Formats: sequence, structure tokens, C-alpha cells
Amino acid sequence: MAAARSLASCIFCKIIKGEIPSFKLVETELSYSFLDIGPLSKGHALVIPKDHTVKMHELPDEYLADAMPIAKKIAIAQGLENFNILQNNGRIAHQEVDHVHFHVIPKPSASDNEGLVIGWPAQKPSMDDLKAFHAELVGKLEGKL
Repeated sequence: MAAARSLASCIFCKIIKGEIPSFKLVETELSYSFLDIGPLSKGHALVIPKDHTVKMHELPDEYLADAMPIAKKIAIAQGLENFNILQNNGRIAHQEVDHVHFHVIPKPSASDNEGLVIGWPAQKPSMDDLKAFHAELVGKLEGKL
């Protein structure tokens, strides 16, 4: 019942259905894209899969395969040389809308006044820690653990 309520109240699902107006860019059977009304820079767009899924790892692969070429088309159409593709999962990772979506954010200049501004708090793990984590992760990816 909670899933049905979240689907019914989802702003992106309402945009897809045409219940909320948008500046539509590209629509396919699986995806819908439009200009962000609170852009970080001119041309900031969103690509949203039509499947109401909260996090990317829950989204069926065919939606991912459809969304990325749309993001690419939007970047090419704008002639972007510098841009970010952003996708957040979970509140502490800055996800604000509980529906998978991808931002195409132009970065027209080095200025922090336009486009995505991020920090990169790099860590310094030991080579032994990296080696151990690598072995663990490869084992999971290969289905050995």
C-alpha cells in the first residue's frame, strides 16, 4: 500500500502522465526527459525512467540502456564539451525525489556559479586494505561469495 501511495504522489510519475507540465525534450517507451525548472546551469535536464523505482540498482537494465543514450543526445544537441551526468541514491547521497533520475548538467565555465559544484574528499587507504577489498569485491562480482 505504501508503494502505491508513493507512486500516486510521485512528482516524476505525474510529469510522465502529463498531470504536471514540463519542458519535454525526448520521450521513448521507457524514458522521459525534460528541462529542470531549478537548473544549476542553462540546459540542465533530467532523464527519468518510466518505471517507478527509487534506487538505480532496483531498476531493470533495459531502462538504464534507454536512459543513457538520451542523456548523450541532450549533451550533443547542446554542443556540450563539459558536463556532468549525476544520479543519486538515498537521502544521505542527496536524492530528493524517490524516483530514479539522471541529471545532465552543463558546466559552461570553471566558475562555481554555474553547473555542478562538488568536493572530492579522497581517502588514503593502505595498499593492503585496497588489495583485500578488491579480492572481496571481485569474488562477489563473480558470484564466489
